[in-house]
Amino acid sequence: MPMSPRRRILVTSALPYANGQIHLGHLVEYIQTDIFVRFQKLRGHHAIYLCADDTHGTAIMIRARAENRTEQDLIASMRQSHLNDFQGFQIDFDHYSSTDSPTNRRLCSELWTALRTAELITSREVRQLYDPVAGVFLADRFVRGTCPKCSASDQYGDTCEQCGATYTPTDLLNPKSTLSGATPVERSAEHLFLKLESLHAFLENWTQSSGVIPREVARYLLGNFLCDPLRDWDLSRPAPYFGFEIPDAPGHYWYVWFDAPIGYIAATSEWCDTHAESLDSWWRDATAEIHHFIGKDIIYFHTLFWPAMLHAAGLSLPTKVRIHGFLTVNGQKMSKSRGTFIMAR
Repeated sequence: MPMSPRRRILVTSALPYANGQIHLGHLVEYIQTDIFVRFQKLRGHHAIYLCADDTHGTAIMIRARAENRTEQDLIASMRQSHLNDFQGFQIDFDHYSSTDSPTNRRLCSELWTALRTAELITSREVRQLYDPVAGVFLADRFVRGTCPKCSASDQYGDTCEQCGATYTPTDLLNPKSTLSGATPVERSAEHLFLKLESLHAFLENWTQSSGVIPREVARYLLGNFLCDPLRDWDLSRPAPYFGFEIPDAPGHYWYVWFDAPIGYIAATSEWCDTHAESLDSWWRDATAEIHHFIGKDIIYFHTLFWPAMLHAAGLSLPTKVRIHGFLTVNGQKMSKSRGTFIMAR
């Protein structure tokens, strides 16, 4: 029986955030990804498993400030902790990077230039929630309140875990800052946006016809996002913010969800540098496969925002986006307050 052709398969897991330890919910994803990669290698295919620490954002800045150390010191210590946990569970990455790397900064600039060239970037003033006690604009995850769609309480500022609705923090009812407990106030600042609606036809065709994502996810996207004009995606944050400053917009920083997925490409580039391979052979070659393993809470980042960026930059789109649900304890999401939050170690 003839052997099947040797495939080239690039595989990623979602990047763990450098502000927290690896927990059991993380491990569900990394272990299943590791099994998939080991299986492909045993079949004789050229498979590589790449990942990185997700290191930017307000949470890192606030924690470093509270612990009286630099952000770089914090993310270096968390990186070692993450790697120790992964090693303890025999998760075997071919390369493990960081979104704070020089390689990622360079690639962020390249993709940004491509978006600028395609005239997909616009700017406008945004009213954003500001913590008057902590003295910072609040990222989505630092605001909790009541969902404006289903009235579920204690929901994050960007998405409701009960009904799946997405919104902006200013839409929340009875918002509170998780940093200080203060009631946020609204302040205005300039933000830079990706004009996502310009890519509506491409995204609808890709999500509904390519077979890259499960059919139920394609239906979810069609019924909740693609049924209406797509809102511009906010790609920047004003100072103070820990991240990469945007070269052509001083005082503005790329939002963490802009540079985090580009970390997949940066990790590939760093791996290629040590294995005499070409980055383009993985991210500009239709014969190479790209498989993302993610949780259902970040579906729209990986199936709308990320392919929009890749398409605009002329890079390869994912071959498969493999999506899993949440690990629950007694039917509920793991929770520190309920005493059901189980760390890897």
